[in-house]
Amino acid sequence: MFSQIKSLAKKTPVLTVYKRFLSWSLRREGRRFETAAGEGYFCIGCGKSWKQFKPFPEGWSDELIKSGWKYSLDDAETLNYRNYWCYHCGMIDRDRLYAMYLSQIIAERGAVSIIEFAPSPPLSKFLKSMKQVTLRTSDLFMPDADDKLDIQDLRKYEDESFDIFICSHVLEHVDDDRKAMRELFRITKKGGFGIPMVPIVNGVTETHEDPSIKDKNLRMKYFGQDDHVRLYAKADFIERLESAGFRVELLDAAHFGPGVFEKHGISNKSVLYIAHK
Repeated sequence: MFSQIKSLAKKTPVLTVYKRFLSWSLRREGRRFETAAGEGYFCIGCGKSWKQFKPFPEGWSDELIKSGWKYSLDDAETLNYRNYWCYHCGMIDRDRLYAMYLSQIIAERGAVSIIEFAPSPPLSKFLKSMKQVTLRTSDLFMPDADDKLDIQDLRKYEDESFDIFICSHVLEHVDDDRKAMRELFRITKKGGFGIPMVPIVNGVTETHEDPSIKDKNLRMKYFGQDDHVRLYAKADFIERLESAGFRVELLDAAHFGPGVFEKHGISNKSVLYIAHK
Protein backbone atom coordinates (compact mmCIF):
# COMPACT_ATOMS: atom_id res chain seq x y z
CA MET A 1 0.00 0.00 0.00
CA PHE A 2 2.66 2.52 1.00
CA SER A 3 4.74 1.77 -2.11
CA GLN A 4 1.67 2.70 -4.20
CA ILE A 5 1.32 5.97 -2.29
CA LYS A 6 5.02 6.71 -2.77
CA SER A 7 4.74 6.11 -6.51
CA LEU A 8 1.69 8.35 -6.73
CA ALA A 9 3.44 11.10 -4.76
CA LYS A 10 6.12 11.43 -7.44
CA LYS A 11 3.51 12.42 -10.01
CA THR A 12 0.99 14.47 -8.03
CA PRO A 13 0.92 17.20 -5.35
CA VAL A 14 0.93 16.10 -1.71
CA LEU A 15 -2.64 17.32 -1.07
CA THR A 16 -3.91 15.35 -4.06
CA VAL A 17 -2.11 12.23 -2.83
CA TYR A 18 -3.69 12.66 0.60
CA LYS A 19 -7.19 13.08 -0.85
CA ARG A 20 -6.79 10.05 -3.10
CA PHE A 21 -5.51 7.94 -0.22
CA LEU A 22 -8.49 8.94 1.94
CA SER A 23 -10.88 8.12 -0.88
CA TRP A 24 -9.22 4.75 -1.48
CA SER A 25 -9.18 3.94 2.25
CA LEU A 26 -12.83 4.93 2.69
CA ARG A 27 -14.01 2.80 -0.25
CA ARG A 28 -11.94 -0.17 0.90
CA GLU A 29 -13.46 0.02 4.37
CA GLY A 30 -16.96 0.35 2.95
CA ARG A 31 -16.97 -2.84 0.86
CA ARG A 32 -18.48 -4.86 3.69
CA PHE A 33 -21.29 -2.34 4.21
CA GLU A 34 -22.54 -2.02 0.63
CA THR A 35 -25.94 -3.56 0.03
CA ALA A 36 -28.41 -4.11 -2.81
CA ALA A 37 -30.09 -1.13 -4.43
CA GLY A 38 -33.18 -0.07 -2.52
CA GLU A 39 -32.04 -1.64 0.74
CA GLY A 40 -30.67 0.16 3.79
CA TYR A 41 -29.43 3.74 3.48
CA PHE A 42 -29.18 5.62 0.18
CA CYS A 43 -26.53 8.15 -0.85
CA ILE A 44 -27.86 10.69 -3.30
CA GLY A 45 -24.30 11.71 -4.14
CA CYS A 46 -23.30 8.46 -5.83
CA GLY A 47 -26.51 6.43 -5.91
CA LYS A 48 -25.14 3.60 -3.77
CA SER A 49 -26.95 1.82 -0.94
CA TRP A 50 -25.39 0.95 2.40
CA LYS A 51 -26.09 -1.04 5.55
CA GLN A 52 -24.67 2.01 7.32
CA PHE A 53 -22.72 5.18 6.57
CA LYS A 54 -19.30 5.68 8.13
CA PRO A 55 -19.62 7.16 11.63
CA PHE A 56 -18.15 10.51 12.68
CA PRO A 57 -14.38 10.29 13.36
CA GLU A 58 -13.60 8.66 16.68
CA GLY A 59 -11.63 10.75 19.12
CA TRP A 60 -12.84 14.13 17.88
CA SER A 61 -15.39 14.44 20.66
CA ASP A 62 -12.71 13.44 23.17
CA GLU A 63 -10.73 16.56 22.24
CA LEU A 64 -13.83 18.65 22.76
CA ILE A 65 -14.42 17.19 26.21
CA LYS A 66 -10.78 17.78 27.19
CA SER A 67 -11.11 21.44 26.21
CA GLY A 68 -14.06 21.92 28.57
CA TRP A 69 -16.82 21.92 25.93
CA LYS A 70 -20.04 21.41 27.87
CA TYR A 71 -22.21 19.98 25.11
CA SER A 72 -22.39 16.58 23.43
CA LEU A 73 -22.69 15.51 19.81
CA ASP A 74 -26.33 14.68 20.51
CA ASP A 75 -26.96 18.39 21.15
CA ALA A 76 -26.03 19.30 17.59
CA GLU A 77 -29.05 20.22 15.47
CA THR A 78 -27.89 18.94 12.08
CA LEU A 79 -25.41 16.14 12.62
CA ASN A 80 -25.82 12.40 12.28
CA TYR A 81 -22.56 11.26 13.82
CA ARG A 82 -23.64 7.63 13.70
CA ASN A 83 -24.17 7.74 9.90
CA TYR A 84 -21.93 10.53 8.68
CA TRP A 85 -19.83 9.75 5.57
CA CYS A 86 -20.68 7.87 2.40
CA TYR A 87 -18.07 5.16 1.92
CA HIS A 88 -17.99 5.62 -1.86
CA CYS A 89 -18.22 9.35 -2.64
CA GLY A 90 -17.48 10.81 0.80
CA MET A 91 -20.62 12.94 0.94
CA ILE A 92 -21.53 13.77 4.56
CA ASP A 93 -24.98 13.98 6.07
CA ARG A 94 -25.59 17.72 5.75
CA ASP A 95 -24.41 17.69 2.12
CA ARG A 96 -26.84 14.87 1.40
CA LEU A 97 -29.56 17.14 2.82
CA TYR A 98 -28.53 20.02 0.53
CA ALA A 99 -28.28 17.73 -2.50
CA MET A 100 -31.70 16.26 -1.82
CA TYR A 101 -33.32 19.70 -1.57
CA LEU A 102 -31.46 21.25 -4.51
CA SER A 103 -32.26 18.36 -6.83
CA GLN A 104 -35.96 18.98 -6.19
CA ILE A 105 -35.71 22.74 -6.67
CA ILE A 106 -33.56 22.56 -9.79
CA ALA A 107 -35.98 20.10 -11.37
CA GLU A 108 -38.70 22.72 -10.92
CA ARG A 109 -36.69 25.83 -11.88
CA GLY A 110 -34.55 24.57 -14.71
CA ALA A 111 -31.23 26.31 -15.41
CA VAL A 112 -29.64 27.94 -12.35
CA SER A 113 -26.35 29.55 -11.42
CA ILE A 114 -24.91 28.45 -8.06
CA ILE A 115 -22.04 29.83 -6.02
CA GLU A 116 -20.63 27.45 -3.41
CA PHE A 117 -18.39 28.84 -0.67
CA ALA A 118 -15.82 26.55 0.98
CA PRO A 119 -16.83 23.91 -1.57
CA SER A 120 -17.38 20.34 -0.50
CA PRO A 121 -15.89 18.16 -3.30
CA PRO A 122 -18.63 15.47 -3.22
CA LEU A 123 -21.39 18.09 -3.29
CA SER A 124 -19.63 20.08 -6.03
CA LYS A 125 -19.28 16.93 -8.12
CA PHE A 126 -22.96 16.14 -7.66
CA LEU A 127 -24.00 19.66 -8.73
CA LYS A 128 -21.67 19.68 -11.73
CA SER A 129 -23.28 16.46 -12.93
CA MET A 130 -26.59 18.31 -13.35
CA LYS A 131 -26.90 19.84 -16.82
CA GLN A 132 -29.11 22.66 -15.53
CA VAL A 133 -26.44 23.90 -13.10
CA THR A 134 -23.68 26.42 -13.70
CA LEU A 135 -21.47 26.13 -10.63
CA ARG A 136 -18.78 28.48 -9.35
CA THR A 137 -16.77 27.92 -6.18
CA SER A 138 -15.06 30.39 -3.87
CA ASP A 139 -12.81 30.16 -0.84
CA LEU A 140 -10.01 32.24 0.62
CA PHE A 141 -7.68 29.29 1.18
CA MET A 142 -8.76 26.24 -0.84
CA PRO A 143 -6.43 25.88 -3.86
CA ASP A 144 -9.02 24.16 -6.06
CA ALA A 145 -11.69 26.88 -5.69
CA ASP A 146 -12.47 28.95 -8.79
CA ASP A 147 -12.07 32.22 -6.90
CA LYS A 148 -9.90 33.07 -3.90
CA LEU A 149 -12.13 35.51 -2.06
CA ASP A 150 -12.94 36.62 1.47
CA ILE A 151 -16.68 36.12 1.94
CA GLN A 152 -16.76 39.46 3.76
CA ASP A 153 -15.69 41.18 0.53
CA LEU A 154 -17.13 39.74 -2.68
CA ARG A 155 -16.62 42.80 -4.88
CA LYS A 156 -15.54 40.56 -7.76
CA TYR A 157 -19.18 39.53 -8.12
CA GLU A 158 -21.72 42.03 -9.40
CA ASP A 159 -25.07 42.60 -7.69
CA GLU A 160 -27.54 39.76 -8.26
CA SER A 161 -25.01 37.44 -9.89
CA PHE A 162 -26.32 34.06 -8.71
CA ASP A 163 -29.65 32.28 -8.37
CA ILE A 164 -28.48 30.19 -5.42
CA PHE A 165 -25.66 30.34 -2.89
CA ILE A 166 -24.37 27.59 -0.61
CA CYS A 167 -22.59 28.86 2.49
CA SER A 168 -22.18 25.84 4.74
CA HIS A 169 -20.19 26.12 7.97
CA VAL A 170 -18.37 29.27 6.91
CA LEU A 171 -19.92 32.17 8.83
CA GLU A 172 -18.74 30.88 12.21
CA HIS A 173 -15.18 31.34 10.94
CA VAL A 174 -15.28 35.02 9.89
CA ASP A 175 -14.81 38.09 12.06
CA ASP A 176 -17.68 40.15 10.63
CA ASP A 177 -20.46 37.69 9.84
CA ARG A 178 -23.04 40.45 9.38
CA LYS A 179 -20.95 41.99 6.61
CA ALA A 180 -20.63 38.56 4.99
CA MET A 181 -24.42 38.09 5.16
CA ARG A 182 -24.96 41.47 3.48
CA GLU A 183 -22.58 40.43 0.72
CA LEU A 184 -24.49 37.17 0.25
CA PHE A 185 -27.72 39.13 -0.03
CA ARG A 186 -26.19 41.52 -2.55
CA ILE A 187 -24.95 38.84 -4.95
CA THR A 188 -28.18 36.80 -4.83
CA LYS A 189 -30.73 37.46 -7.57
CA LYS A 190 -34.22 38.64 -6.67
CA GLY A 191 -36.32 35.54 -6.26
CA GLY A 192 -33.21 33.52 -5.53
CA PHE A 193 -32.17 31.90 -2.28
CA GLY A 194 -29.27 30.52 -0.34
CA ILE A 195 -28.41 27.72 2.04
CA PRO A 196 -26.66 29.37 4.99
CA MET A 197 -25.75 26.70 7.53
CA VAL A 198 -23.72 27.01 10.72
CA PRO A 199 -23.28 24.71 13.73
CA ILE A 200 -26.40 25.09 15.85
CA VAL A 201 -26.33 23.49 19.29
CA ASN A 202 -29.62 22.89 21.05
CA GLY A 203 -29.54 24.54 24.45
CA VAL A 204 -27.49 27.57 23.36
CA THR A 205 -29.72 30.59 23.97
CA GLU A 206 -27.24 33.41 23.40
CA THR A 207 -24.57 33.77 20.72
CA HIS A 208 -21.08 33.72 22.19
CA GLU A 209 -18.41 35.52 20.20
CA ASP A 210 -15.14 37.00 21.35
CA PRO A 211 -12.53 37.94 18.71
CA SER A 212 -9.93 38.44 21.44
CA ILE A 213 -9.85 34.67 22.06
CA LYS A 214 -6.94 33.33 20.02
CA ASP A 215 -5.98 30.28 22.06
CA LYS A 216 -7.04 27.15 20.16
CA ASN A 217 -8.01 25.22 23.28
CA LEU A 218 -10.25 28.08 24.46
CA ARG A 219 -11.86 28.31 21.05
CA MET A 220 -12.62 24.60 21.27
CA LYS A 221 -14.08 25.13 24.73
CA TYR A 222 -16.33 28.06 23.84
CA PHE A 223 -17.00 27.68 20.12
CA GLY A 224 -16.64 23.95 19.44
CA GLN A 225 -13.68 24.13 17.05
CA ASP A 226 -10.27 25.77 17.21
CA ASP A 227 -10.82 27.92 14.10
CA HIS A 228 -14.31 29.13 15.02
CA VAL A 229 -14.83 32.65 16.38
CA ARG A 230 -18.42 32.26 17.59
CA LEU A 231 -21.12 29.83 18.64
CA TYR A 232 -24.54 30.90 17.41
CA ALA A 233 -27.83 30.82 19.23
CA LYS A 234 -30.49 29.71 16.76
CA ALA A 235 -32.79 32.72 17.15
CA ASP A 236 -29.89 35.14 16.84
CA PHE A 237 -28.57 33.46 13.68
CA ILE A 238 -31.98 33.84 12.07
CA GLU A 239 -32.21 37.48 13.21
CA ARG A 240 -28.84 38.29 11.67
CA LEU A 241 -29.88 36.79 8.34
CA GLU A 242 -33.14 38.74 8.44
CA SER A 243 -31.25 41.96 9.25
CA ALA A 244 -29.25 41.42 6.06
CA GLY A 245 -32.55 41.37 4.14
CA PHE A 246 -33.34 37.67 3.86
CA ARG A 247 -36.59 35.91 4.62
CA VAL A 248 -35.61 32.75 6.45
CA GLU A 249 -37.45 29.45 6.05
CA LEU A 250 -36.71 26.40 8.20
CA LEU A 251 -37.30 22.98 6.67
CA ASP A 252 -37.36 19.97 8.98
CA ALA A 253 -38.06 16.26 8.51
CA ALA A 254 -41.81 16.88 8.19
CA HIS A 255 -41.23 19.02 5.09
CA PHE A 256 -39.53 16.16 3.23
CA GLY A 257 -41.99 13.48 4.28
CA PRO A 258 -42.03 10.34 6.43
CA GLY A 259 -38.87 8.24 6.34
CA VAL A 260 -36.95 10.47 3.90
CA PHE A 261 -34.38 11.73 6.40
CA GLU A 262 -33.83 8.24 7.76
CA LYS A 263 -33.36 6.77 4.26
CA HIS A 264 -30.66 9.31 3.46
CA GLY A 265 -28.88 8.98 6.80
CA ILE A 266 -29.97 12.41 8.04
CA SER A 267 -30.81 12.97 11.69
CA ASN A 268 -34.49 13.67 12.37
CA LYS A 269 -33.32 16.72 14.38
CA SER A 270 -31.80 18.23 11.25
CA VAL A 271 -33.07 21.58 9.97
CA LEU A 272 -32.32 23.09 6.56
CA TYR A 273 -32.09 26.90 6.61
CA ILE A 274 -33.22 28.61 3.40
CA ALA A 275 -32.55 32.34 3.01
CA HIS A 276 -34.89 33.84 0.39
CA LYS A 277 -34.36 37.16 -1.38
